Amino acid sequence: MRKKYILALLLGAFSFSSYAQFELFDDFESYTSGSSICSQSTHWRASSGIDEDCASIVDDEAFSGLQSLYISGNGFDEILLLVPSAPTFGVYSIAFYALIPGGKSGYFNMQADLTPDGMSWNQALMGGHVFFNCDGASPGLGIVSEMYDCSAFNQSFTFPEDQWFKVTCVYDLDNQTWDMYIDEVQFVFAQPFAFGSKVFTELAALEFYSASANNDMYIDDVVMGQPTIGTNDFSANKFSVYPNPVEDMLNIKSTESVDNVTVYDLLGKVVLQENPGKISPAINMSNLASGSYLVKVTIGDSSKTVKVLK
Repeated sequence: MRKKYILALLLGAFSFSSYAQFELFDDFESYTSGSSICSQSTHWRASSGIDEDCASIVDDEAFSGLQSLYISGNGFDEILLLVPSAPTFGVYSIAFYALIPGGKSGYFNMQADLTPDGMSWNQALMGGHVFFNCDGASPGLGIVSEMYDCSAFNQSFTFPEDQWFKVTCVYDLDNQTWDMYIDEVQFVFAQPFAFGSKVFTELAALEFYSASANNDMYIDDVVMGQPTIGTNDFSANKFSVYPNPVEDMLNIKSTESVDNVTVYDLLGKVVLQENPGKISPAINMSNLASGSYLVKVTIGDSSKTVKVLK
């Protein structure tokens, strides 16, 4: 399925206003289709240092414009998206649009140390492996794992198959944890950078890899920068929810009065709605069946959606 959108829609699709300092944007339109991107860009490089192991620009799929980056299942595509400033403190966000066809897989990770150009990459993986449909038999399901296979995972998420979706990674470099959002819904919460014996040096790169023969992942419209107050105009301390997983009562700890709480199942159906009108309310979820829910909290003119397990 080929999907193309006019470039004029780009600014509406990607919220640049959520970045206090916009550092890099790449829509892949300036490159030659059918060729390796590493020979055409200074912020993309092959992990091996060899351009032949780099991913290619294609024109059969695109979120905006006509072209995107394609990470195949050939076992060789292993490409680094370098962070130009290589920040060591503060909060930094990397977002991109992805397309994974039905039944196919994808993969990326965060790299925490630089390697000089022209040399094979000194593996500095931190924060976990991010797999989309890790085993090839779990369509629409993703995991963050410390394992190279699908035998165990730390956190999970869902993603839409066969359509473009937005991935936003927010890295708290001071506390060395990161969050991930899929289409503005938070699924990964405070995942530690800690990984084996590796020590964090800097936010160096994202690595996209042909992790299996089932890999079939398109990337478009990458944006990097320092977010103003997160991805949904909510500061990190405006509210939090606990416990998660919840049994009966979901507590919302907030510094301001919560106007509305709407709970959706994963099909988008509203299953619970309340208007607390007070600070730090508790929501009774005891009548809901066990499963995953999306809880949208509205405070004033701002709202944010988090995933809650029951």
